[in-house]
Amino acid sequence: MIHFIENERVRVLEYHDKPGEKTNMHDRPDFVLYALSAFKRKLTFPDGKTASREFKAGDVIFMKGQTHIGENIGDTDTNVVIVELKQ
Repeated sequence: MIHFIENERVRVLEYHDKPGEKTNMHDRPDFVLYALSAFKRKLTFPDGKTASREFKAGDVIFMKGQTHIGENIGDTDTNVVIVELKQ
């Protein structure tokens, strides 16, 4: 994970992983995600529920803050820019 900038209002970072890789459980505040490439991802939440989503290069989404494990379940790398909102 590469941090581009962080201040009292936002944190901007680039995230990259390969097919089959997954994160540890982590918290993420409200955020905007910009997909730099197409990928498929599964999120697992603390209650065990899951959600899957496919992204195309250029997709931009806003997500409410959440705690999750992210897993690359596709056959392409995940490559995104994330803007976390602190306020």
